[in-house]
Amino acid sequence: MTTAPHSAPRKLLLVSAVALINENRHVLLAQRPEGKSLAGLWEFPGGKTEPGESPEATLIREVDEELGLHISADNITPLTFASHSYADFDLLMPLYLCRTWQGIPHGREGQNIAWVPLTDLYDYPMPPADLPLIPFLQKFV
Repeated sequence: MTTAPHSAPRKLLLVSAVALINENRHVLLAQRPEGKSLAGLWEFPGGKTEPGESPEATLIREVDEELGLHISADNITPLTFASHSYADFDLLMPLYLCRTWQGIPHGREGQNIAWVPLTDLYDYPMPPADLPLIPFLQKFV
């Protein structure tokens, strides 16, 4: 019996994302800046989880670094997750909801941001991992 050679395990990347929802039920999207992978695409704010960091702590850190907003773990609620296989890695991305924060969002890393009505989310080109999250937002927010 011949067995297939073992392939190297694929890297699993854990990325936390948040749907910041304002009083008009618009969602904040950030555009990936030039020089980053998937540049020009719009995404839910968040980022890579560091070793030993919880998904919630990741959001608190990333939202501050990227947007200048302060959010509390008490104000983020898990909604759903996405799983997507890219060419070089597998991505697992929990999506949280947040309706309360301190500060006014601005792109601290030079990225564009936009408040988008839930009905218009498909009008913004997004990374493949973000797209399956849209129906959950449209249904549950």
